[in-house]
Amino acid sequence: MTKYTVKKYHKSDYKTWNEFIGQAKNATFLFHRDFMEYHQDRFEDFSLLIFEGEKLKAVLPANKKENSVYSHQGLTYGGLVFSSKLKGEKVESILDSILIFFNENQIETFYYKPIPSFYFPEGNNEIDFFLFKRGAVLERKEMNLAINLQLPLQISKSKMKHFRRIENLDLDIVEEQHFSPFWNKILEPRLLEKFDAKPVHTKEEMAWLKQNFPQNIRQYSVCQNDEIIAGITIFETQNVIKSQYAATSKQGEEARAVDFLFINLIHKYKRKGKLFFDMGIVNSDNEKEYDLGLLTQKQELGCSVYNQDFYKLDIK
Repeated sequence: MTKYTVKKYHKSDYKTWNEFIGQAKNATFLFHRDFMEYHQDRFEDFSLLIFEGEKLKAVLPANKKENSVYSHQGLTYGGLVFSSKLKGEKVESILDSILIFFNENQIETFYYKPIPSFYFPEGNNEIDFFLFKRGAVLERKEMNLAINLQLPLQISKSKMKHFRRIENLDLDIVEEQHFSPFWNKILEPRLLEKFDAKPVHTKEEMAWLKQNFPQNIRQYSVCQNDEIIAGITIFETQNVIKSQYAATSKQGEEARAVDFLFINLIHKYKRKGKLFFDMGIVNSDNEKEYDLGLLTQKQELGCSVYNQDFYKLDIK
C-alpha cells in the first residue's frame, strides 16, 4: 500500500498550495489561500497537505473547532482536492492517512462538505464511497438549485411573459467595478428589513476579493433612470456561474428587476459555454425545512434540484 505523509498547512506552504490548486482535478478559486484567508480571524485553520514522498497528491481545506475538523466552515463548499491523475483506490489510502492524522491529533469528529457534483463533469465522488465504508453518516442535506446550461432552457411561461414586458421599461444592466452601490443601497437595507441579517461578506471584503480574483467575481446591477434598483453578485469558475447575492429594492420588486437580470445572465453565460448556473440553496434556518417561495422562484427560472450532502464521521 502506498504510504502518504500528512502535514498541517503553514504559511510557508502558500506557493505550493496555490500551485496545486491551479492544476487540481476538483478545485475552484475558493480554495486559493488568498480567498480562504480573507476571514482567517473567524476560523482556526486546520488545512492539510498530503504527500507521496516529496510529491503533493492532495490537499484538504479545513478548519478546527474544539475537537472537530470541518471541511471548511468559511467556504460554500469544501472536500478533498486531488490531482487529475489520482486513481480512486489511492483516494481511499489518502483518506485513511488523514484519519490516522486526526486520531494522532485528538480529533474526535470529521464533518465533510463536498463540492456539488455538477461543478466537475469528470466526476468528484470518489471519497464519498470511502467515507461511507468507514462509518460516515449523512448528517443532513440541502437542496441546491442549478440550471444545466447544456440543455434547452426551461424558464416558465409566466417568467418569460413578465420578462418581455420588463424589456420595455427602459432598464439598464451594468457590470459594476465597485460593490458600494449594491451593498449600501440594496443588499444591506433589504437583508436588515426582511431578515434582520447582514450579508456574510462586507463590501470591503468583496472589494479585496475582487482585486485578487478579478476574473472570478463580478457585480451586475439593474438601473432605472440612473438609479440602482437590483443587483446580483456572481462567482465565476471554469464550468459554473454561482449567484452569491441577489437582491432588489421595493421599486425593483415592482419592476421584477431581479428576474430581468437573472434571465439576461442565464442567456449570457449559456452563450459563453458555461455548463451550470448555480443559484444556491433554499433551506430555511431550520435545517429540516425549506423556503417554498424561493424554491418556486428558482424552479420557474429553470433550475433543478441537486442535493448538497453533509457527512459526519466519528474518529475511532
